[in-house]
Amino acid sequence: MKIFLTGASGYLGGVLTEHLVAAGHRVSALARSQAARDRVTELGAEAVPGDLADTAALRLAAEGADAVVHAAVDFTDPAMRTLEEPALAAMLAGLRPGSPFVYTSTGLVYPDTRGVPVDEDTPVDSEHSPQPYKVLGERQVLAADGPAVTVIRAALIYGRGGSGLLQGMIAGARERGVATYIGDGANDWSSVHVDDLARLYVAALERGERHLVVNAATRSRTSMRQIAEAVADTTGARAMSITLEQARQALGPFAGVLTRSSPLDPSRAERVFGWKPVERGLLDELRTGSYATATRV
Repeated sequence: MKIFLTGASGYLGGVLTEHLVAAGHRVSALARSQAARDRVTELGAEAVPGDLADTAALRLAAEGADAVVHAAVDFTDPAMRTLEEPALAAMLAGLRPGSPFVYTSTGLVYPDTRGVPVDEDTPVDSEHSPQPYKVLGERQVLAADGPAVTVIRAALIYGRGGSGLLQGMIAGARERGVATYIGDGANDWSSVHVDDLARLYVAALERGERHLVVNAATRSRTSMRQIAEAVADTTGARAMSITLEQARQALGPFAGVLTRSSPLDPSRAERVFGWKPVERGLLDELRTGSYATATRV
């Protein structure tokens, strides 16, 4: 297949490009800068100059593709929905009926269930989600006529030394000598290795299911305290509890995200695609894998 991909120069998108090319697919990738164009070309993709605001380029690229993957994401940009809505409309309109369209979402669309596992039938609400634009994006693509849409709700992505959250925790531990968690840090999170996640995308594209939502996570859960302790071990810092108020002073509204616990049930992805994560777990990756290697350099 010829696959048009947004976000190919980013963390997940770069790994996904590698997997798609290795699987024999031809990849064209949106690239808004010369550095991004160089990056996607090195990965074996054809660079398509432009960005998410260039709806004409997006539609044209989708028209020339057999499938589309939207992996471009900026969770910190409050205006992301304003940018993403017309971009999605352009790509969906350009794609031929029945062609696969995979939308990248997040487990943060779910409500905080205080440790009760969530599956894809758990209601999501943009008014109460820490990532409301992803809830709205999901609704938009699932309502589209024509393309075979799959939404992937990814847990905390890790591996290859990436992930904004983990990189931020490691940088903070190096700078301050402490890796912090909030309260008792007992709230569990789900996670997924970036290479395992990329394999799920490849399977979703090749299968082309319609109106499907799947959780992407391992069956292991990791508490925020365990993550902080692993970061501390890796950086030579010490793990330390802080109060929610201290966290809010340092992190603003994001502090509330770090107290959530909504473990993802991956049963549907396992059943539909035969997907099974095989990479090392989060704590092992932090202590002895790519993050430990990066920290020693």
